[in-house]
Amino acid sequence: MPESRFLAEPQDPDAFAPAPAPRPHGPLGVLLVNLGTPDAPTPASIRRYLIEFLSDRRVIEIPQWLWQPILRTVVVLRRPHALAPRYREIWLEEGSPLLVYSQRLAQGLQQHLGGEDAVRVGLAMRYGNPSVASAMDALRAQGCERMLVVPMYPQYAASTTATAVDKVAAYAARLRNQPELRFLKRYNTLPAYIDALAESVRRHWDEHGMPDRLLLSFHGLPRVTVARGDPYHRDCMETAQALRGRLGPDGHLVHVSFQSRFGAQEWLKPYTEPTLRAWAREGVQRVDVMCPGFLADCLETLEEIQMQCRDAFLSEGGQAFRYIPCLNGDARWAEGFASFIRQSLAGWQT
Repeated sequence: MPESRFLAEPQDPDAFAPAPAPRPHGPLGVLLVNLGTPDAPTPASIRRYLIEFLSDRRVIEIPQWLWQPILRTVVVLRRPHALAPRYREIWLEEGSPLLVYSQRLAQGLQQHLGGEDAVRVGLAMRYGNPSVASAMDALRAQGCERMLVVPMYPQYAASTTATAVDKVAAYAARLRNQPELRFLKRYNTLPAYIDALAESVRRHWDEHGMPDRLLLSFHGLPRVTVARGDPYHRDCMETAQALRGRLGPDGHLVHVSFQSRFGAQEWLKPYTEPTLRAWAREGVQRVDVMCPGFLADCLETLEEIQMQCRDAFLSEGGQAFRYIPCLNGDARWAEGFASFIRQSLAGWQT
């Protein structure tokens, strides 16, 4: 699959890519960027995805001369075969959950933004498909000369938000006629986001009853990244505190942990699965878990949390483990997110 229709044309690697014919400003573009997913739950597809993902220097901060031989031998020869059955367990009829739910959110935003403000919403994956280049190409083909880039990460981290910005900038660096660009950095305490999380929790509790504790499991990062100045841990704590406040008297039920540890170095603590095991041994019987750092359910939420962590909690004596889904394409969340995006488009309105 070519990376980009416009970028595929130049033969000289140093040449700037041709552009569509100059035109007056058309609709505004909103580019959602999520992390990415394999195209299929197969070892070959997972291998392609992992090579791109784990070759990003913001994701793996190890010198490439040392890391690449490990990645292309030990990791990609073993890991895809281990991950394939896990992906197959969560795969939807329409495809990867991360892609399907991200598309639903994009469609909801388009409904709220399209008519009133002449906005075109596109979706890209930082790794895999649809690529950033193909999504930006599609927006440019629709006449979007001004684009707001919206990483689908409420909390900022260099390995997520910053690398999405890097990819967009790399695309623009090849263009002769660049679009005007804006970027959202974070929305970890945005009232619409916190309200949507709280409403999701309340709906769940109304249907299933109250838990003993509510665990907010965020994706982890190596601890050294925070020591080097990454604000991610602070952003996660601010989200948790805002949700506690929004839940009022029940806010004391909220606890925080970090999941998806990879490699031997120390990551942000407490770790999710050991926390759940310890709680069960202490006599905690009913636990609800949600993952506020993910806007769309994916392998890390549906398999790691809903399956692996559930089994771990129950095996240690816990009685009830319930996973609260991500916001995904929730209609009220799409409406609130669209309102925030509309404010971020201010000054570009025509």
